[in-house]
Amino acid sequence: MLFVGIAFVVVLILIIFWVISVYNNFITLRERVTNGRAQIAAQIESRWDAISNLISATKQYSKHESEVLENITEKRSNLGKDSSVSELEENDAQLNNVVGRLIAISESYPDLKASEVYKTSMENVDKYENNVRNARMVYNDVVTRFNRLLKQFPTNIIGGIFNFSEEAYFEQSEGKAEMPSWD
Repeated sequence: MLFVGIAFVVVLILIIFWVISVYNNFITLRERVTNGRAQIAAQIESRWDAISNLISATKQYSKHESEVLENITEKRSNLGKDSSVSELEENDAQLNNVVGRLIAISESYPDLKASEVYKTSMENVDKYENNVRNARMVYNDVVTRFNRLLKQFPTNIIGGIFNFSEEAYFEQSEGKAEMPSWD
């Protein structure tokens, strides 16, 4: 009888340690998801800064476009670790629209494309675009790990008890689904 009691206590202690371990894994992964969103937001903010520099360079070439570009800079929103995936994607879509307008303006002003400030700013925009892409890949990898832990048995029981819920992935935007044409 004593042996059964001791075995029961040992099993109970092992289960408690397992629950604590699973809970801590959920917390760790959720924090990594939050950090990933914050990293993406920081990269998008940096990209907006690069766009602002590009706009400053572009303003010198046309008064009409200057007013349009000033309106564009007002669209920039403050993003952070608490921003949702949809807010980050919406901001990204706005930024892509801005870049498209800037490229169209630069086509109208050949001297602008030769400007060192313009070239440097475009290189920075491209660098930050790559940083955002990498941050999204890391974020989606962490979300995959978190969601997998949440769905797998028996950790799904612990996830349900502590009300953990699935995190959203960054999806490929419709505008970027196809490669651009050089025609």
